[in-house]
Amino acid sequence: PDLMSWLFLVPQQNLIYPEPPGCKIRITDRGLEMLKAETKRFVEEELSNITMPEMRGEEGRFQYTIKDVKITELNLTSDLRFQPDVGLLFEVQNSSITLNFQRRILYWLFYDEGAINASAEGVDIFTVLHLNKDKEGRLKISNVDCNASIAKMRARFSGTLGRVYDFIGAFLTTGMRFVLNKQICPALNHAALVLVNQLLETIPVRAEVDNYVGIDYSLLNDPVVTETSLDMDFRGMFYDLKNENETLVNYAVNPIVREYDRMIYLALSEFFFDSGLFSYFKDKSNYCSTHFRSMSQQPSILCVCLSKQNPALIEHPLSLELEVTSPPRSTIKTSGASVAVKCNVKVLVLPPGKPAVQLSSMTMEGKFNAKVSMKGKRLAIHLDLRRFKIFSNQSALESLALIPLQGPLKTMLQISVVPLINNYTKRGVQIPLPDGLDFIEEVVEYHNGYIIVGANLHFRTGLREIIERKLSEFTFPSLTSAPSSFRYCFFTSLNSRL
Repeated sequence: PDLMSWLFLVPQQNLIYPEPPGCKIRITDRGLEMLKAETKRFVEEELSNITMPEMRGEEGRFQYTIKDVKITELNLTSDLRFQPDVGLLFEVQNSSITLNFQRRILYWLFYDEGAINASAEGVDIFTVLHLNKDKEGRLKISNVDCNASIAKMRARFSGTLGRVYDFIGAFLTTGMRFVLNKQICPALNHAALVLVNQLLETIPVRAEVDNYVGIDYSLLNDPVVTETSLDMDFRGMFYDLKNENETLVNYAVNPIVREYDRMIYLALSEFFFDSGLFSYFKDKSNYCSTHFRSMSQQPSILCVCLSKQNPALIEHPLSLELEVTSPPRSTIKTSGASVAVKCNVKVLVLPPGKPAVQLSSMTMEGKFNAKVSMKGKRLAIHLDLRRFKIFSNQSALESLALIPLQGPLKTMLQISVVPLINNYTKRGVQIPLPDGLDFIEEVVEYHNGYIIVGANLHFRTGLREIIERKLSEFTFPSLTSAPSSFRYCFFTSLNSRL
């Protein structure tokens, strides 16, 4: 019995699975290749800003002062690659740094001052950036391992006594080499732990999409780093700002990214889209009560069919009120994506100066084809109404009578409602990429349960410019101005006339 109990307990413990991601991002070694030039430029800018203290001392009868040290040129041969299970490796090998500084030298009664040009040669830098998820679920550089070395340093004196002082050049350059070598790693540590982390702060983690809904892009775990890719799992979930704890449970499949051909891949499961539809549906204050009015001066088949039970009513305007009765659901297959919507439709007659009279109540079911696209770093959706049917809530006989209405109603929705939805969704929702980095040359692939957007990357703005702008703002923007891609027009009050 004890053995049987143990056998039953083990499977129950194994049933505890981690939360599947709604959003995945893979950056490949091709994407890292594109970042090399920008990273090299950024590091060169950081090293060129190194400040070195004034040096004073004496050697025999010589007294010297060295000041105003400036790096005038960097010739770096660098590489950027993934460091498996850790993060990123930035390496500089056999490079050179040119410096200029002012000398002041006293030898007996002779006094001389002038410029010294020096070059540090055989510069090697080995820097490893540890990438982790912080307590807020944000991607961070948590630690930096740095080693720097300079093989040799040469100095070239100028001025009338330049050759006389050549013999103390080795002494001066030894001190300069020691000081410069000690400055390289602190400069790179500051660049990574402070400045690059400032750039990562621009990635949205938990922010408002609009006045109704927010989005959660927090990392579910530390990034997975291999020799060829950096993979990140995000929660990828929308939520109602008025009730952030009422969220949809993720039962969707875990997106699988197998490709490495492009610089970056974005995978979104059905849960990503369903959580957005669910959140807007739960926003009761923004519930749709959409009205369509048919005026008696322009009678249509809609008016005629709905007024058969009382022909006199055709003389008055009619109103259709649509209300979504359950959260819309998305379906993603290899053939494409779709969204299913179920609404309650009330048909009202509007006698002048009198209360509205309900003629009928029916259920409407619609299915929209959804085409996903990416522009910059905003995900947008274009909807097209494909399937549509209505049936009576009272009787099968009335459902038969409503069949002639399906064509006119579908046309009405296609002309009046769908363009309003697409006008909203085309503005898109931001995906978790830092400022200044955009998708280009996108290709969307549909799989069973998720989509994958493969793209290349483009730096719209340099790292330095982005970081300086963020530092000048002192605060980090949210997505308040970024409208959602998935906001349904059924939750927007509309007024139109047939």
